[in-house]
Amino acid sequence: MIKRYKQRVDNRKIYRVNERIFAHTLRVLDSEGKQIGVISKFEALQKAKDLGLDLVEIAAGAKPPVAKIIDFKKFLYQEAKKSREEKKKAKTSETKEVRLGPFMSDNDLSVMTRRAKDFLEDGNKVKLVITFSGRQVTHPEFGHKILDKILADLASISKIERERRLEGKKLMTIISPEKRSLGNIKTEDVQNEEKN
Repeated sequence: MIKRYKQRVDNRKIYRVNERIFAHTLRVLDSEGKQIGVISKFEALQKAKDLGLDLVEIAAGAKPPVAKIIDFKKFLYQEAKKSREEKKKAKTSETKEVRLGPFMSDNDLSVMTRRAKDFLEDGNKVKLVITFSGRQVTHPEFGHKILDKILADLASISKIERERRLEGKKLMTIISPEKRSLGNIKTEDVQNEEKN
């Protein structure tokens, strides 16, 4: 049988609530996270009902399983908020590639330098690649000169992460943004905009 559809990957975590909890004894926490103790499921349910809250199993794999007495909707909201904050903190940096030639004019080189600078200011790493075609590879010194020029222009905002090396017909190096300089650049840009 051929499957003609993609299976949806569901990353949602499923929690057992109130009577759907299977364990007979639970380690119970109150809404502030303070431990009440290890009690039976029925006692925990009674305490939750007395407070007008839900009993939510938060760690099913623990022995005994951990449950929390809390409003279930509030609990789901807090979990969603935590995951949103984690996504904000985990900024991913990509590696952008800038392709160059060994015999580029100064104007073309300045355009590529500007593009690499924009990538670095956005917090991305930049892979500089000089591709030799035909017999150009017999004179790699021209590629090294181009790299020297572009690295000199970007030296104030970047650091070399991987030294240059020739791999087949490509001369490449990787540079990454220098964290101190990124803050300076952005504040300078803001100051220049305020002046204008």
